[in-house]
Amino acid sequence: MAVKPYKLAVAGVAATGLFTLSACGEAPEEDSGDNAEASFLACMVTDSGGVDDKSFNESSWAGMEMAAEENPDIDVSFKESSNESDYDPNLQASVDDGCDFVVGVGGLMTENVNTIAEANPDIPFATVDGFSEVENVYSVQFDTAQSAFLAGYAAAAQSETGTVATWGGMSIPPVTIFMDGFAGGIEYYNEAKDAEVELLGWDAEAQDGSFTNDFENSSAGKSLTETFISQGADIVFPVAGPAGTGAVTAAAENDDVLAIWVDVDGCESLADQCSTILTSAEKNLAVAVQDAVLAAYEGETGGSYVGTLENDGVSLAPFHEFDEAVSDETKAELEEIEAGIIDGSITAESPSSPAAS
Repeated sequence: MAVKPYKLAVAGVAATGLFTLSACGEAPEEDSGDNAEASFLACMVTDSGGVDDKSFNESSWAGMEMAAEENPDIDVSFKESSNESDYDPNLQASVDDGCDFVVGVGGLMTENVNTIAEANPDIPFATVDGFSEVENVYSVQFDTAQSAFLAGYAAAAQSETGTVATWGGMSIPPVTIFMDGFAGGIEYYNEAKDAEVELLGWDAEAQDGSFTNDFENSSAGKSLTETFISQGADIVFPVAGPAGTGAVTAAAENDDVLAIWVDVDGCESLADQCSTILTSAEKNLAVAVQDAVLAAYEGETGGSYVGTLENDGVSLAPFHEFDEAVSDETKAELEEIEAGIIDGSITAESPSSPAAS
């Protein structure tokens, strides 16, 4: 693993640049949209972490805005949830506001979406990172075990210490699926190379590992990452939304330690920390949400989508500043593995993998 191009002074970065959350019990921040000429209002309810979380909320909102840009007859708005108690009031407020389509972001919100959708059968809804059998709910899921498998292989190939780590925000399927895929990629590397790269933080067989139990506490994420670094990990993969910035901070403060980002390309969402981010295990939330909004505008209701490597719904981000540090051999192997996952000759899966649509 190459030394970072330069050392970042990012201590405390997790406390800056992130959207300020409303206090528990108070009315969350919201954007009411700005296209007065539009006849179709698509509304999004965020999960905790805010609309500018550098992760899945932000990417989903980008998809909403992309839909509005493509079709001027669509206006978009969002309501922020600071915790799970905000889900129901935010969803109900979206209905009361006259929203023509309501998107709930995050698997934890799926049951809340189901409840309000059943009470409002004439309004189309969508759940992101969850599956629903309610007729007027569109399910958006991603088989991120596939992109994380590639990230795990890359981490194993680049590790100098032979020890890498992962940890999650909460032990829920949209999180553990990444951790399973990461573990699978490391195992595949070990078998292919007769190596013994060790993974800290997750036991895929036992489905047990390390979690901060929220998606906002970057300090807890930094502390957990520092523990793994003290145990020899030189690459860390946090699956925790904004809390994961703590891992990037800890990695930046330690020579020869790197992070792998999740959901979106970390070198785009956390540009100032690109010199600490090896790559990212992505899911293309923006395009999936954009497509959902445009379909709802056309009158389509219900159904499902599963993002995979084959349909570009998930991917491994570029290596950016570490492109020269990753050998041509490793890059070629990653391309072969991706092709193998797509054609089924290589298995990248998780107990949390969604069924193909």
